[in-house]
Amino acid sequence: MLHVGLDLSRRRLDFDLLCEDGSRIERDAVAPDADGLRRLVRRVAVYREPVRAAIESMNGARYVHDELERSGWEVEVADAQKVKGLAPLASKTDRIDAWVLAELSRRELVPAIWLPSFEQRGERERARWRLFLVRKRSSLKHRVHAQLLAFGHPCPVSDLFGRAGRELLARLECPEPWRSGVLAAVGMVDDLDAQITAIDRELKDLGADHRYIPLLTSVPGIAWVLGYTIAAEIGDINRFPSPQKLCSYTGLCPHVRQSGSKDHRGGLTHAGPKYLRWALMEAATNACRDPISTTIATSATSDAWESNAVPRSHRSTSRAAWRRRSGTCSPVTKPLLRQAPEALWPHRRPSLKCATGAMPQ
Repeated sequence: MLHVGLDLSRRRLDFDLLCEDGSRIERDAVAPDADGLRRLVRRVAVYREPVRAAIESMNGARYVHDELERSGWEVEVADAQKVKGLAPLASKTDRIDAWVLAELSRRELVPAIWLPSFEQRGERERARWRLFLVRKRSSLKHRVHAQLLAFGHPCPVSDLFGRAGRELLARLECPEPWRSGVLAAVGMVDDLDAQITAIDRELKDLGADHRYIPLLTSVPGIAWVLGYTIAAEIGDINRFPSPQKLCSYTGLCPHVRQSGSKDHRGGLTHAGPKYLRWALMEAATNACRDPISTTIATSATSDAWESNAVPRSHRSTSRAAWRRRSGTCSPVTKPLLRQAPEALWPHRRPSLKCATGAMPQ
């Protein structure tokens, strides 16, 4: 078998071709487009051996992966950070990076990432495009409010972009070019509203037959938009061997650094898709606003904590220790995280020990 390391940049694709014993057969660069990839396949095909390739995860790597796999290659997309940890080098060039990837492929040490299918990528793109449009709409609304504040105009209505707010903006006395800018922003908000409404209708129709979304919408704080986003970002749930792995993938777990008697808990790891973290945080915020779920969670948490029914580690018995280690998931700053309420998990009672870093079972 031949092993090819690929290093992609904007204008070229460096490759390093190694045989099974590690000796170099060929090293060159081609254009990172369809014609360049076809030339690369033809050059390697003359050796009449199966080919395994590795390329670092970056924008455009999935296109190279798909094109080469259609030509019969076995291609893995490597985690760039883990590759750097496996092969730290004093000098870094595109050719050296290609050789490192080829060598990792030959030794079967490529830290390959999970690649969603084309359908799953489409689901992610729909949810992400909707979030992009919503953020642009919010930015335009904030700009209109800022212009009103800049010229001393109060906002007596609760919704500046409702019927009463539109009448207020129509008779707004503001010099040019600020007035025309405000009216243009309002027009763009209307256009974005129409596009977001169409996307919402599409997501709702597609989510009706999804196997995860009906279950996700049963969770307090998650409606069908957030449910679609969470399901699209997670993909296949079976690729996670345990709930701990899924929690780690979301990036909502604290940093843990332990050495001997020292135990440091930092902020969130922020690993995994940022859109998944956003959706889960939005869901948590919505759940906190729900009076029913908030009352149940607060009551169950207070009863479990005050009755000392929760087994605690020797590291978390001191309140002074909590303050020293208080971080994002500290029971001091987040009282609801002291113990997962039994009322919400009647069959399995996970022990969420934030001060010791243990994850739900």
